[in-house]
Amino acid sequence: MPAIDAVHLIFLLIAVGVVAFLYSSVGHAGASGYIAVMTLFGLAATTIRPTALLLNILVATIGSVQFWRAGYFSWQLFWPFAVLSVPAAYLGGHLQLPVTVLRILIGVVLLFSALRLFFRKRDPDEAEPPSPAVAIVLGGSIGLLSGLTGTGGGIFLTPMLLFFQWAKIRPAAAVSALFILLNSIAGLAGYLTASGSVPFLGLILAGAAIAGGAAGSYCGSRRFPTRSISLALATVLVIAGLKLIFTR
Repeated sequence: MPAIDAVHLIFLLIAVGVVAFLYSSVGHAGASGYIAVMTLFGLAATTIRPTALLLNILVATIGSVQFWRAGYFSWQLFWPFAVLSVPAAYLGGHLQLPVTVLRILIGVVLLFSALRLFFRKRDPDEAEPPSPAVAIVLGGSIGLLSGLTGTGGGIFLTPMLLFFQWAKIRPAAAVSALFILLNSIAGLAGYLTASGSVPFLGLILAGAAIAGGAAGSYCGSRRFPTRSISLALATVLVIAGLKLIFTR
């Protein structure tokens, strides 16, 4: 575990819990938020990436169960996006590439998506899934991006589903939660085959992530109105976009 004193560790635990709550309320698991928080606390990159993926797996597991139990998961919408994303995420996690320009471009896209969500008042009346061929290609691309950036891919998938009106917001969150879970497992596996083990810090932060994720996914799947979820998702995308643009 990297050197971090007790006071900073307490604040880090609180920050991880808040990130997990906010992200999980929209079907995400928080990797980009965890990365941003750990970067602000000055942790090493070799600690940040695997720790974020581990926390992502825990929170995405909880979110997948909550949104599934609430009846919002669609296998028809999910499988085409997932079929190529898992091997692509593994490949992206294994690769160690300079991705500075890519991160900036993705960050700009996420900020644009957030802007649209801030002004989105309600779900569309109808949502039509894309053709399987289109979803498979896009899912593989998102999987590769998720592995390269150390995220689960939900920050890319959810706004895409909503932008093209392929899903309403809660079904999009439900599909994204399981998508994130599978990609995070694949990305962490790819990272570990190239770089070693998960830092002990991940186990310390796990409790805060689980608590925040359980509360957030319950509220998002059953309690929060759709407009609140849209605003929460927009906030998540702003955090993720700024993180990708301004941190390394």
